[in-house]
Amino acid sequence: MVTWNVLHRIHADNWGEEVAGSWPDEAKRVAAIAQRVGELTEDVVALQEVSGDLLAALRESGRTVHAMRYPRLPRPRVLESQLADNTEYLVLLVDGPSRELDEEAFPTDGGKGALAVDVQGLTVVATHVSWGNKREDQLARLAQLAPSPAVLLGDFNADADTVLASLGESFRAAALPAGVKTRGQQVIDHVIVHGATVTDAEVLDADGLSDHSPVRAVISY
Repeated sequence: MVTWNVLHRIHADNWGEEVAGSWPDEAKRVAAIAQRVGELTEDVVALQEVSGDLLAALRESGRTVHAMRYPRLPRPRVLESQLADNTEYLVLLVDGPSRELDEEAFPTDGGKGALAVDVQGLTVVATHVSWGNKREDQLARLAQLAPSPAVLLGDFNADADTVLASLGESFRAAALPAGVKTRGQQVIDHVIVHGATVTDAEVLDADGLSDHSPVRAVISY
């Protein structure tokens, strides 16, 4: 499985992310992300901050596409949006049988949430969690959405110890190689299991396409 925050273009522009300068033409970045995702060989790919434009491209991947649209619409504050579709989604791409179980935006943040899918008896939850004091209630809800066996894939905006302290003792985070980071100098993108085993975790190169790097791991249950 892989989790990757692909950086919505409006957020990139609003926050002056380096990626926006490196990819001035968003249509080319969307195509490059879709190609990179298409090259991934994992059975499940969780993506955060997916724009409507990128979602349309991902639907050509050949995988089953599960998508949850956030009620909050990202709004340009600095530059006019290049996107034809400014909406933002959580996405799970699955090879093989899958069934959507639940989706919800968190009550405390209309631009964060969770999407749960059954993949051959394993509950797989894609998520994006808010930074700061909204986090605790959101993590409590995630624990409810992830009955054993389950895996949580996403951008948690916190280190693994902080996340696990709220999720509970029965949850475990994939151990990444020492010294690697998933965004800047932080490790905030995680693969977390409940009643399953996670091994072979690694951080992949984002190829300059996002401010986050993909995290890959093997799940057994």
